[in-house]
Amino acid sequence: MAEAPDKIKNPAVVYRVKIIHSIATDLYIEKEGQEDGTGLKSGDLVIVPTRYGMELGRVLGIMSNLEEIDLTHIQSIERSALAADLDKYEDNKVKEEKALKICREKIVNHNLSMKLVNAHYLMDEAKILFFFTADTRIDFRELVKDLVAVFRMRIELRQVGVRDEARMLGGLGVCGRHYCCHGITDKLRPVSIKMAKEQNLTLNSMKISGPCGRLLCCLSYEYDTYREIKEKLPPEGTRLNWQNELFKVVEINLFKKMVRLVGGSGTMIELEFDRFTFNAEQNRWRID
Repeated sequence: MAEAPDKIKNPAVVYRVKIIHSIATDLYIEKEGQEDGTGLKSGDLVIVPTRYGMELGRVLGIMSNLEEIDLTHIQSIERSALAADLDKYEDNKVKEEKALKICREKIVNHNLSMKLVNAHYLMDEAKILFFFTADTRIDFRELVKDLVAVFRMRIELRQVGVRDEARMLGGLGVCGRHYCCHGITDKLRPVSIKMAKEQNLTLNSMKISGPCGRLLCCLSYEYDTYREIKEKLPPEGTRLNWQNELFKVVEINLFKKMVRLVGGSGTMIELEFDRFTFNAEQNRWRID
């Protein structure tokens, strides 16, 4: 349950906590009366509320610049994790493997076109979450009835996208590193084909797509840098006069810091970035 806004208006300490069973992180404060920040440090295990229920989390650190954080709906850390909580978490992982197997069998029995991704037992209540992907909307009401009869507890099925699937399961990308969505970032940010174009990357979908089939998360990492540099240069297609000949910009190479141009006669030249200036009065680029 979220604390009332007037109680958390100016907390002394705000923590970033990673939910252990997922890659997600969120911000939390200590309960009223424990706000001095002396009780928790980076690496401590805690029990925190989430949208699904109470979960085991790990404190990543204390946030700075509190004035930039929206504290309206921030929640409190329930308590520090006990040895019993850690034992329960490990027991739940074993039960989750069994639950996955049973649920997959039930999906086959009901002939449902869905792919089961993950199962998760909550820490504080008798409830199992099943996450799945599907191309269409699935009517799983009869499946839920079967699962309730087997597990004798609350069952919740959640449909997720293919990017969420990769984020949950993890793996190694073509770069040899762990998936960005699983090991680097805790938020799935939008990635567009424009980002690949801005970086002069091939638009071959196989080369710029991840295992999830969507555009690589890393396309967004250097996009802002490319855009900022290119704003100071004539865009591709710009026509400029140089040595009494009209040239057109055909490529901007940020690594070589060179602009490639082709003339009307077919002449190809490359010039350094600092050769180009923009004349605001004439609203045109020129080569110095």
